[in-house]
Amino acid sequence: MVVKIRLSSETRVRQKRRKNKHVALATAALLTPAAVMACVLACWRLAADMNAAGQFPIPSGIFSHWQIWLALAASLQFCATALNRYGKPHAILPKSVDEQERKLADSGY
Repeated sequence: MVVKIRLSSETRVRQKRRKNKHVALATAALLTPAAVMACVLACWRLAADMNAAGQFPIPSGIFSHWQIWLALAASLQFCATALNRYGKPHAILPKSVDEQERKLADSGY
C-alpha cells in the first residue's frame, strides 16, 4: 500500500524562458529585408556621389550620407541575427556512433 502525503496545496511558480520566440523570429524576418534596403540606399548614395547614378532623393541632412545608411544596414542585420539566435537557441545535432561508444567507455562499465 502506498500513502501519499501532501504538505502544501499551493501552486509552484514556474519561470518560462524564451516565451516570445515566435515574436523574435517574426521581427528578425522583417529586419533582414530592411537591412538589404538600407544597403541598397547606401550603394545608391555612393553611386550618386560618383555621378554614376541618378540624383539621390535625400539631398541634405543626416540621411544624405552613404555611411549612415551602411551603418544602419549593418546594425539591422546584427539585430536580426541576434533575434534569430534568441528564437532558435541551438541546433539539435544527432549523436554519432563514436560519441555513444565514448560515453560507454567513460562510464566505468
